Amino acid sequence: MARKASQRKLLGALALVAMVALAGGLYWRSHRTPRLTEKDNIVLADFTNTTGDPVFDGTLRQGLSSQLEQSPFLNLLSDERVAQTLALMSQSKDARLTGELAREICQRTASAATIEGSISSLGSNYVLGLKAVNCHSGDLLAQEQTTANGKDQVLKALGEASTQMREKLGESLASMQKFDAPPESVTTSSLEALQAYSLGYQAMIVKNDPATAIPLFQRAVSLDPNFAMAYARLGTNYSNMGQTDRAAEFTRKAYELRERASEREKFYIASHYESFVTGDLPNAVKTYQLWFQTYPRDSVPLGNLGGATYWQLGQYEKALAAAQQALALNTGSGINYTNVVGSYLYLNRLDEARASAQEALSHHMDNPYLRIYLHMVAFLQHDSAAMEREAAVVAGVSGADDLMLFLESDTAAYGGEFTKARALTQRAADSAQRSDEKEVAAYYFAESGLRESLAGNMAIAKQQVSEALKLSNGRDVESVAAIALALAADAVQSSHLVDDLVKRYPADTLVQFNYLPTIRAALALQTGNAAKAVQELEAASPYELGVPAVPFTLSLHPVYLRGEAFLALHQGAPAAAEFQKLIDHPGVVQNEPMASLAHLGLARAYALAGDNVKSRTAYQDFFALWTSVDADIPLLKEAKAEYGKLQ
Repeated sequence: MARKASQRKLLGALALVAMVALAGGLYWRSHRTPRLTEKDNIVLADFTNTTGDPVFDGTLRQGLSSQLEQSPFLNLLSDERVAQTLALMSQSKDARLTGELAREICQRTASAATIEGSISSLGSNYVLGLKAVNCHSGDLLAQEQTTANGKDQVLKALGEASTQMREKLGESLASMQKFDAPPESVTTSSLEALQAYSLGYQAMIVKNDPATAIPLFQRAVSLDPNFAMAYARLGTNYSNMGQTDRAAEFTRKAYELRERASEREKFYIASHYESFVTGDLPNAVKTYQLWFQTYPRDSVPLGNLGGATYWQLGQYEKALAAAQQALALNTGSGINYTNVVGSYLYLNRLDEARASAQEALSHHMDNPYLRIYLHMVAFLQHDSAAMEREAAVVAGVSGADDLMLFLESDTAAYGGEFTKARALTQRAADSAQRSDEKEVAAYYFAESGLRESLAGNMAIAKQQVSEALKLSNGRDVESVAAIALALAADAVQSSHLVDDLVKRYPADTLVQFNYLPTIRAALALQTGNAAKAVQELEAASPYELGVPAVPFTLSLHPVYLRGEAFLALHQGAPAAAEFQKLIDHPGVVQNEPMASLAHLGLARAYALAGDNVKSRTAYQDFFALWTSVDADIPLLKEAKAEYGKLQ
């Protein structure tokens, strides 16, 4: 009996231990740190590198970022937002993100967690560690450790560790199976190429410095000729600098390699291919929309819609909505702020444009294009002092100095000062060529030729176009040159350019529905066939209010030429309606000479309609704009003679 009692006591004690253990297990499971949700932001810290090899510095963070960004579930705080927060903390925008600094940024931005990495060497092997930490409580959310058998296996090991982290942080198995390309497909198997890419990405995204970013991305593709995203980034940077040929060249290469990319990167490459290579903007819109549906916390597709594509299509309300939504998703992006400012400008909501720009500046998000838009707002508000201030800010800044000089040349031509405009155009072109931007310089000469042809300076127009075509046969260069030559009565060369554009850009929305109809209308006008000109311009109607040559301004030429065609047909009322469109869209036409010439067109239209009172007023409005003009401008002589007959 004593023995049985002893056994019962022992079993009871074991049962109690088991119950306590079970209860403890239940308690731990019910109180363990919760995993992340789709609404949480993560701050990615730099790796702690104790190997002594600098190739890992910055490189592993970029590699991990590219791996984690495959996930539609996890959301990394953007590098722009990180940089903005660092600036507000009086830190350098490119400060190294230690674990401590990353946690402080996490707290300041109401993010949920940090992911901190480490790498150490163990003989010829490398040990990589990852840990996710709740930056508010300090709780460890997940951790992972793996070993790479040699330096050339580090990126592969990093990819495997990131996959495990995604699962531990709460991503579903179905999502991971769909969005989990291997490391060599997401970025590159070359540490050196990834290091160059990382530096280029920082220059592009954080510093908004394409001139610095481009050679770094070029180094990346020289080290790994199959690095798809490095080619794509090159394409984007060249496009942002107005170099359409180079943008198309590198984007085409990225598209050829797109299977070596993650799902998110494939969206990036495909949308840019449609924008820069084929020019099929409606398809680009669809791709951006699908991209956003798949990655609803990614601001990039909305930013590209609101900062280029919708502008080119003339859909400015849609552009503003997309830009605002992109900014709400990524408030640290100076580019998103700039897109909002640009959209307000195109909608002629000038006070809101200026207020948004000032808000961006107050948040330490200055960039050259913001200054260019502020310069244009000041022009439309007749604030010459503010125009000079903004021009001074970007003076000497590569990629912006030349554009500001060219805008100033447009302003001079807007006021009839064509001699001054030519001098400023030459300075702009010289500045662009010093930055190895031949296509941009060519564009400046081509648009200068167009201005001269509109003013009746035909010989000068042809000379400016000749300078343009010596430098480049880019899409915008050829298109603008062809319009200028058609108006300058050089139908042969203009027609040759038309043939080339038709051949090279069969699916390009802007070529087919803006440039070519305008060129053909100009050719028809010069042969006295105004009715054909009106007919040709019907194709341009859906997109005629758009800005085809972003980041340049070249808008409403189909509208202007339709007005000229109606004048030639002696139809005053429809002519007046077309010229009034230009006057009603000052934020779109901005400081182009057509904006002032629209008043002359309106004066002629009213005269045809028999309304001499309105005609005289419109002539006077035109003369008020052309005050400090070159006296020998043929168009001015014609206008004065016409006005004299009304007296």
